[in-house]
Amino acid sequence: MAYMVSDAAGFTSDIDRMPRGGFRASCLDRLLETDRLEYLDRDDVDESTKKQVIGALDWTGRFFRNHQRFAAIALDLVADVPDPRILELGAGHGGVSRQLLADHPSARVTVTDLDAESVARIAAGDLGSHPRAEVRQLDATSIDAADDSYDLVLFALSFHHLRPSQAARVFAEGTRVAGTLLIIDLPRPPAPLHLLRLATMLPAALVLPFAHDGVISSLRSYSPSALRSLAHHADPSIDVELRSGLNLPQIVIARRAR
Repeated sequence: MAYMVSDAAGFTSDIDRMPRGGFRASCLDRLLETDRLEYLDRDDVDESTKKQVIGALDWTGRFFRNHQRFAAIALDLVADVPDPRILELGAGHGGVSRQLLADHPSARVTVTDLDAESVARIAAGDLGSHPRAEVRQLDATSIDAADDSYDLVLFALSFHHLRPSQAARVFAEGTRVAGTLLIIDLPRPPAPLHLLRLATMLPAALVLPFAHDGVISSLRSYSPSALRSLAHHADPSIDVELRSGLNLPQIVIARRAR
């Protein structure tokens, strides 16, 4: 779930100067973003803190049934594929991949993360021995796989970790190795509502690592306008469908014209 990597040549240009709210973001919206890293992305944070954050993400995903919801969205996109091949990027705790395998009797899931510690934890658990799962360390911005290796690429609740040029690489790579790229991430509400939401989160962020990362995640989330710009920057032929709500996850379905 950490993505501090170098960009491939040709993907830096002006896109890294795009605000998280998009090129036409308001002055207030431009203030509601940060370059500060979450604990999960920092090298100076001990592993126990990172494990606490990942554990909290997994718990909330189970408690609020996000794992089930995200898996259902993903499987609906491959409903016409008998034995779908699914790649999950930035899996973190592996909860969504685990749900995919439980909900589909013949799906094959490649469970990946850039962070070696997260990959080791996943591999040591039930997913590491699951007959239809493969656990790998993988960079979402440079996917080590041939074109059309998968039917679906899923990136859930980690896309905001990436700066714009890296995020554009995910659009390029995800639509290269699969027919469909599904991104599920935090919504970016209108600036006044965003400010109100942040105000309610800040007290807990001072004492809870999970809340600390939640505030930063919110500040780094992309707007629908920004997501469209990222996809266009990656390849103008990429078609993007967006589904979102003020308090609902933002859903991005991207496909490249072939």
